[in-house]
Amino acid sequence: MNFSLTDDQRMIQDSARSFLAEEAGADRRRKILETPEGWDVDLWKRLGAEMGWTGIMIPEEFGGAGLGAVELGLILEEMGRVLAVTPFFETAALAAPAILFAGSDAQKEALLGPMAAGEVSATLALRSASRDFGLEHIGPSFEGGLLSGEAHYVPFGHAVDQLVVAARTGAGVSLVVVPSNMLGVSINRNVSLDETRPYATITFNNVQIGADMVLGAPGQASDALNRALAMAAALLSAEQTGGADYSLEAVVDYSQQRVQFDRPIGSFQAVKHQFADMMLLIEAARSAAYYACAAQTSDEAIEAASVARVYCSDAYVRCASDAVQLHGGIGFTWEHHAHLYFKRARSSATLLGSPVQHRESIAQLIGLDS
Repeated sequence: MNFSLTDDQRMIQDSARSFLAEEAGADRRRKILETPEGWDVDLWKRLGAEMGWTGIMIPEEFGGAGLGAVELGLILEEMGRVLAVTPFFETAALAAPAILFAGSDAQKEALLGPMAAGEVSATLALRSASRDFGLEHIGPSFEGGLLSGEAHYVPFGHAVDQLVVAARTGAGVSLVVVPSNMLGVSINRNVSLDETRPYATITFNNVQIGADMVLGAPGQASDALNRALAMAAALLSAEQTGGADYSLEAVVDYSQQRVQFDRPIGSFQAVKHQFADMMLLIEAARSAAYYACAAQTSDEAIEAASVARVYCSDAYVRCASDAVQLHGGIGFTWEHHAHLYFKRARSSATLLGSPVQHRESIAQLIGLDS
């Protein structure tokens, strides 16, 4: 694949970087994390209504911009650089693709337009309490028109307006759309490592589900969910790349100010070598992430997404960890931003399956699982 950004894509990237640097910087992030809500409501509204980013991948006939995963990946890379505390990834990269792949035209028209306009936020709820990830580890169940059970580790589950829920049925997997304030839905926000992407446990107590709330045919959503998860994995890789890139940028800037033995620490050869190693990880991660995004319309979608998740997860954890170390004593303090990126790196590494699980998936895809 001969891949390079077009002029329009570079313009999207540049506008995202300048907007987020001004509106979602470190000072604002600190203030938002101290609020009871724990997320930036005003920024969320602006991302949809003003910038139109929530509808980047939504087709024009359903109210979106009709662009693709690469364009959304460019925005998510910049989101990862600032750790924007909004359910943007959850809405645009998790919930919307699930609706696109599984829903009928009438359902897409009813559900995606408000998302594209930034009027409705959403997330995907599917995991059981198991640490493992995948369709065989779905928590909720759906039988006789009733949704029951628990969904664990739901990102921004306490904040969104709608839940796209994957549920086990006797015939397979169903995807249903449930308003978060619906009778029988109980949401418990978890105390988790990553403050910038909070998680929740959601309990469904025999929630009555109408036929119009079931995306596509009941019990037939496995293929659509797999496609949506591959898309989300590729997009998450782009977000991880942005976080790793900022970790390097921030510590390089610090190394030019911090003086030891009458020299900036960035002038020491050992430190330069560590920066070079980080840069190589980030550039390779970026290539993997954008190849995975571009491949989402091809037969390589799932394989490319898993490759990107393995590499980008490991690269982000390594770069964020090195950034903490290279900042010295200040890097370990609560007041400094370095720990937030390290926590996001660890959190993102398990959000849509760990690197180990994706390595197993790659092995199965290429016939090495026996």
